[in-house]
Amino acid sequence: MRVLRHLRHPRVVKRLHPLDWLAAGLLACGLLCVATGALPTGPAGEVMDRIGPLLAFLATVIVLAELTSEAEVFDVVAAGVARAGRGSYALLFLLCVAFAGVTTATLNLDTTAVLLTPVMLALASRVGIATVPLAMTTVWLANTASLLLPVSNLTNLLASDRVALSPAGLARAMWAPQLAALAATMACLWLCYWRRGVRGADAYLPPARHRPADPWLFRVCAAACAGFLLVLLVTGVPLWAASGGAAVAAVAVFAVRRRSVLRPSLVPWRLLALVPGMFLVVQTMDEHGLHEVLASAVGDDGGVGGMFRAAAVGAGLSNVLNNLPVYLAGEAAVPAGNHDQLLALLIGTNVGPVVAPWASLATLLWFERCRAQEVRVSLGRFAATGAVLAVTAVAASTAALAAVR
Repeated sequence: MRVLRHLRHPRVVKRLHPLDWLAAGLLACGLLCVATGALPTGPAGEVMDRIGPLLAFLATVIVLAELTSEAEVFDVVAAGVARAGRGSYALLFLLCVAFAGVTTATLNLDTTAVLLTPVMLALASRVGIATVPLAMTTVWLANTASLLLPVSNLTNLLASDRVALSPAGLARAMWAPQLAALAATMACLWLCYWRRGVRGADAYLPPARHRPADPWLFRVCAAACAGFLLVLLVTGVPLWAASGGAAVAAVAVFAVRRRSVLRPSLVPWRLLALVPGMFLVVQTMDEHGLHEVLASAVGDDGGVGGMFRAAAVGAGLSNVLNNLPVYLAGEAAVPAGNHDQLLALLIGTNVGPVVAPWASLATLLWFERCRAQEVRVSLGRFAATGAVLAVTAVAASTAALAAVR
C-alpha cells in the first residue's frame, strides 16, 4: 500500500513528462482494443511478432548509448568536431550537417538519433554554445536525410522491395529528392536555430582535447559502438542482434569498473510502452476502415498530381499517427503500377514526420536522449518550426522527384 501511495504522490505525477502520459495512454488504449475484441487476437499477435525485434533493438541501443555517454566517448568525439570548426559557427554548422546527413544515409536514422544526439549535446557543453540548435540538427536530419539508400530507413527497405529497386536503383531514383530535402533542411535550420539573432554569438572558443577519466571504459564502449556500426554496414545481422551484442559488452565493462551506473532507469520504459501501444491502436484503426480512408485520400493518379497528393497524405498522417504504420497502410492503398506515386508516399513518410514527437521512431529516440541529458526542448517551438520544415522539404523533394522521373 505504501508503494501505491507513493505512486499517487503529487510530486511523482508532476515529474511525468507529457510523452510519459502519451505512452501510458496509448498502451492502455491498445490493450483495451484487444480486450474488447475491437482488435482480434490474430492481427494483434501478428503486430506483436512484427515489433518484437524492434523493441529489443530499442531497449539495447538505448542502454548502449547511456553507457557510452557515461564512458565519455561522446565528449571525445564532440571535442574533435568543435576543434575542426575552428571557432566559426558557419563551419561548425556545415560539419554538423555533413556528420548527421552521412550518418543517416549510410547507417540508419535511428542510429543517428541514438548515437549522434549525445555527441551533439556534448559538443554544445564542450564549447559553451546553445544546445537546441545542435539537437535540432540531429533530429531533423535523422528524418530528412533518410531517402537515399535502403539501409537509411525501414520504410526504404519496404519501398525498394515493392518497386524492385536495388540499393543503386533506389539511389538513382531518390538522389534529387534527397538533395532537395537537405537544402530545405539546411535553410530551415539556419533561419530557425543557427542564425546570429537566434544563437546569440558570433564565434566560439574551440576546446582542448578531452581525456576520459577511465580509459578502459572509454576504449571498450568506443569499440562496442564502432563494432555495432561496422556490423550494420558489412553484414546482414538484424539491428537488435547488433545492438544487443554491443550493449552486452558495455554492460560487462561497467559491471567490472563502475557497477553503480547499472540501474533500472537505463532501460527506456517510456518507449517500450509507447511503441506497442501505438502499433496496436493503428492496427485497430486499420481493421475498421483505415485502409479504405487511405486509398480514397491517396487516389490512383500516377502523375504529378497524384505524387504530391500521396506525399501530402503520408506526411500529414505520419504526424497524426506514426510514419511506419502509415507507410505500411499507404503502400497497400497505392495501385501496384504507380511506382512514382509510391516513392512520393515514401518522401512524405520519411521527410514529413518532423512536427509531432511521436511521428517517427527516430524522433522518439531523440526525445529520449534529450531527456536523459536534461535538455529541454519546447514542444510548441518544435512543432511550429517542424511544420515549416515539413511543408518546405516535402514539397521540394516531391517536385524534384517529379522533375527527374
